Formats: sequence, C-alpha cells, structure tokens
Amino acid sequence: MTDHPLDLAGIGIGPFNLSLAAQLDAVANIDALFFDRAPAFDWHPGMMLPEAALQTSFLKDLVTAVNPTSPWSFLAYLVAQKRFYEFLNAEFGAVPRQEFAQYLAWVAARLPSLRFGTAIHEVRFEAGGFRLRGDGGLVRARNIALGVGLQPNLPAFAGKLDPRDHVHSAQAASFLDRTAGRRVAVIGGGQSGAEIVLTLLNRGRGAPASLDWISRRPNFQPIDATPFTNELFTPGYVERFHALPEARRGAIVAHQKLAGDGISPSTLQAIYRRLYALRHLAEPDATRAPVAARLMPHRAVLDVDRAGGSYRLLMRNGFDGRTEAAQADLVILATGYRFALPPCLGPLRDRLALDATGRPQIGPDFAASWDGPVQNRVFVLNGGLISHGIAEPQLSLMAWRSAVIVNAVAGRTVFEAEAPPSPVSWASAESGQVSHTGAERREAAGARAPYAMV
Repeated sequence: MTDHPLDLAGIGIGPFNLSLAAQLDAVANIDALFFDRAPAFDWHPGMMLPEAALQTSFLKDLVTAVNPTSPWSFLAYLVAQKRFYEFLNAEFGAVPRQEFAQYLAWVAARLPSLRFGTAIHEVRFEAGGFRLRGDGGLVRARNIALGVGLQPNLPAFAGKLDPRDHVHSAQAASFLDRTAGRRVAVIGGGQSGAEIVLTLLNRGRGAPASLDWISRRPNFQPIDATPFTNELFTPGYVERFHALPEARRGAIVAHQKLAGDGISPSTLQAIYRRLYALRHLAEPDATRAPVAARLMPHRAVLDVDRAGGSYRLLMRNGFDGRTEAAQADLVILATGYRFALPPCLGPLRDRLALDATGRPQIGPDFAASWDGPVQNRVFVLNGGLISHGIAEPQLSLMAWRSAVIVNAVAGRTVFEAEAPPSPVSWASAESGQVSHTGAERREAAGARAPYAMV
C-alpha cells in the first residue's frame, strides 16, 4: 500500500483516530495514513434513535480545543452545510447525535489520509519499525495509533439467550421493530438504556405489550454535569490523575461513575412525562392496551432460564434483599462496553505491559509501555480509563489528546497542549499540604476496590 515508512499508521477510524487525522492534516512533514475495514465512516448506527442527543458540548469536537481555526471544526461543518443560523435558532439544549454523526462523516469523507475498506490483519515489529499486513499489501510505520473502539460488554447469562431474542444496545435501532406487542426487558440503567426505553415508550401502536427496565443502580440517576465535576474533563485534571498510583486511580474512577455514565436530565424528564401520559392521559383504545411499563432499579440479574417460549430473568433486589423474577420475550442488553486489544495486535500482545484490568499501561503521551525501542510507539486511544481517567472514553478531550500525540510524533510542540491552570487544587503539592502521619500515608497509598453499575 505504501513503498516508504509512514511516520504514523492508524488502525481503526472512529471519532478518536478521526480527530488525530484531522489534527495531522494541519501539519506538514508528517506522513500518516489511517485504515478501517468498514467501507465508509458510520458512527454508532445502532444507537441513532429519535431521542438520542450528545451529552457533550459541540465545541468539544475533533479539533477546536487546540486548533480552533481548523477547517474540520463543527462550526466549519455548519457553515459548509449552510445551516449555521438555523442551528443557532434551534437552540438545542444538546446537539442531536444524528447531527454530530453527520459532522463526523462529513470530515471523514474529505480527509485524504483515510483508507476505508482496508482491514489490517496483522501488526509485527521488524527491522526497526512496525509492519502492517492488510488488504492490498504491506505498510511500514515508525508509530501506530490504535483507535478500534470498545467491544460490547455482555453478561455471562447472555449465552443462554437465543441470538434471535436479544441484542446489545450497539445494534438496538434495527431490533426495535421486532418489539411490537412483545414482552421486552431492557437491562442497563445508563444513557443508552434510557434512550432505548424512551423510544419504546413512544412507539404508539408499535410499542411492546410490556416493558421492564432493569438496572443494578440504586435508582435511575442523572449524569453529573455541574461545573466542578466537569473539571474532571480537563487536561489539568488528567495530568494530575495520571501521576497517581494505579490502585488509587482505579478506585477514583469507580467513584466517578456518574460523571460520565449517568442519564441526561432531559431524558429522565421525558421518560417520566411519557409514563405519566400513559398512566393517566392515554385515550382508551379497545384494540390495544397501553404498554405496561415497570421501572426496576437496584436489581442484579443473576441468571436466565427458558420458560414456555419466553425467558425468566432471576434477579436479586438490592433494596429489600429478596429474589424475584421477570418474564420477557426479547431482551435488550444496554450493559456497556469493554476494552480489548484487536486480534491484529496478536504478535505484539506479549510485548505490551498491561495493568491489573488487562489494559495497556499508557504514558502521559498516550503511548503504551512495551519492550521495544522508545522511538517506536503504540499510541492507544480509548484504552486509558484507568491511566487517564473518566474523560478517556468520552469525546470531551479527544482534540487535546490528538494534539499531545501529534507533538510526540513530531518531536516538537506543534500544538499548544500544556494544561492551563485549574481553579481546583487536586494534588497536595499544589496547596502546600503534605501528609506526615502514618495513617495519612496509608490512606494515600490505599484504595477501595472499584465497583460497577449497569
């Protein structure tokens, strides 16, 4: 595919590697190409539901945070599409996800460094560089950027469900037409689960006969998007977080769950209002009973068995400690995502240092620790939840992260990526406080075990 070594080869073209490609487009003398097996860019098509909206400001786009004059900003997209004024006049409280997906696709269709329809099958390190074997031939590169995204996280009981009867939220949009008149269980109390529930409640005659929304969380909880919580999504916080011991970072991330994985208040309000209308305002319809909806927080699904052509979900109720069951014909698993190294990195897997969760140990410049030459780096995007914090899987800091990686590849300051001062003093040294007692030292070194909410 190329007859000379690239400075950087990107594997996968999701929003994060797309951001890196967009930032590199402004830099001369860095030769980079990005590869993806898909024929074209398509961002989460399975979750393009009517009620879906971003939980992030549109200013946190591919480039603006460090390169606001880039032609690949969201504002540049609005101008190019001749919808700048209409967008302003619409006064969106949150940008529709479909709009942001169109923006990403618009950029992806125009960047010359992207190669769609080109899968990378194997990556090896040979003769002082990376050798990528893919569709169309071989590519050599000094550095690689891994941006393949996360994999659906499926609970153990999913193996007992017929593939025709369940789906992960990543493919929900194409599954919902099958739910009309059926008993449906949505498992997962985050934003994806909430959007699916709202869509099902709004389907009118195409709605399920019954809908159970099941979550391990103690309630259906809103995302915390208040100002000081949003400080967690800043370069300054990420730099200080990265300097902490791994065990402490893991415990902190667990306690920050609702900073990045809660439900938008507008979505919660829409669900509650829809339930009110169904319970109290719906016009009688002799041909169809309104959907019977049950909201079931604080339930952990323990097991599933088949009962008379449907499924019985066995649950532990964390509120009263009892065991209970729910019946469903179809199950939608809004159970999140997990990090996994792609198969093409198999030849390098044993050369990468991994943390306690199986993720690569990632340095401040987002390069993975490995036993190869320091000048040849494996940059990992969206693999640093434990190393870089709650912002890592989010869109919030992708432009800044891309700038950090560009600077590392270039070996110079191409973009100003230094963290600005924060109004919050996170580390003891910032406020002049030092722990002296043994108890304080033990507390600083210790960490509670992470917990999970779905």
